[in-house]
Amino acid sequence: VQLQASGGGLVQAGGSLRLSCAASGFIFSHYVMGWFRQAPGKEREFVASINRSGVRKNYADSVQSRFSISRDNATKTAYLQMNSLKPEDTAVYYCAALYGTNFYSRASREYGYWGQGTLVTVSS
Repeated sequence: VQLQASGGGLVQAGGSLRLSCAASGFIFSHYVMGWFRQAPGKEREFVASINRSGVRKNYADSVQSRFSISRDNATKTAYLQMNSLKPEDTAVYYCAALYGTNFYSRASREYGYWGQGTLVTVSS
């Protein structure tokens, strides 16, 4: 099982980035996909999740209307489009997979598979 996150980098406030998460080794379409982030000195927090079909999505209040999660089951890839980035969005971003249908879950402990993280730095 592997989740490979990519797309992070340095961007100015107000800019955009698109993160990708390539999955392998499990039946991607059977899993809810989520994005979490961890800023320096802070706990890991939920960012967004998407159900297995890609129709239903759930966002943290802090990113609602700025970020958009999507997935492509044919290519086994999840995405996080991040717009209007703010310095407080600076963090390591992780993709994760949750077996089943509970796409409302924001608890990291319920996600069984994790990627290695990709660093997003937003300068002011």
